[in-house]
Amino acid sequence: METSKDYPLRIDILTLFPNMFSSFDESMILAAKKKGLVEINIYDLRKWAIDKRGSVDDRTYGGGKGMIIRVDVIDRALEEIRTKNSKVILLDAGGKKLNQQRVVSLSKERHLILIAGHYEGVDHRVHEQLVDEIISIGDYVLTGGEIPAMVITDAVVRLIPGVLEGEATGIESHSEPGVLEYPQYTRPEKYKRWKVPEVLLSGNHKEIEKWRKEHMSRSEDYRDTNNKADGGDD
Repeated sequence: METSKDYPLRIDILTLFPNMFSSFDESMILAAKKKGLVEINIYDLRKWAIDKRGSVDDRTYGGGKGMIIRVDVIDRALEEIRTKNSKVILLDAGGKKLNQQRVVSLSKERHLILIAGHYEGVDHRVHEQLVDEIISIGDYVLTGGEIPAMVITDAVVRLIPGVLEGEATGIESHSEPGVLEYPQYTRPEKYKRWKVPEVLLSGNHKEIEKWRKEHMSRSEDYRDTNNKADGGDD
């Protein structure tokens, strides 16, 4: 789906802790909202609770530690905010790992709904029946899906045309799989014993471009994956 200045991207975030997003509306996110390029809504899942106490979770069938978020609560929330243009994403440690190529694809959507799981997780029927995609931001454990929702929002919004200057997103880390951006320097030219590489001061754009290409590197994850695929050392 296309996203343009005429059709701002809408991002809805479902969370049990909406106050975690209280300082999220700054910098680039704020600028994008002021330009009318993105609409971000934070919804408290307790709005769709099953009782007046605000209950949204329950014990797991078969026993186990902790509580999981109920499928009926999430379903009611989605019934209210989902549109024909929505892509519903669950933030979950078992999901597909986020990369820049996926971010680019998400930035072209019209409406993203991000579900920030918490506690011991969500009823697995949410995975099976209610979401379009499950995403993880890395192989580690967080308290909940709020920070991953912020990560996705930040990564996606900066790619919306008009949010940043064209050159700012043209050549950057991970714009190609596993490629990291070249080193960059600014004034002072010399600080203590640390000098800016002379080629960058030369004014020779051909040599500067050559130097930058030579100094682009690969991320560790990319190198590790490809070494194993190529039969390299573990």
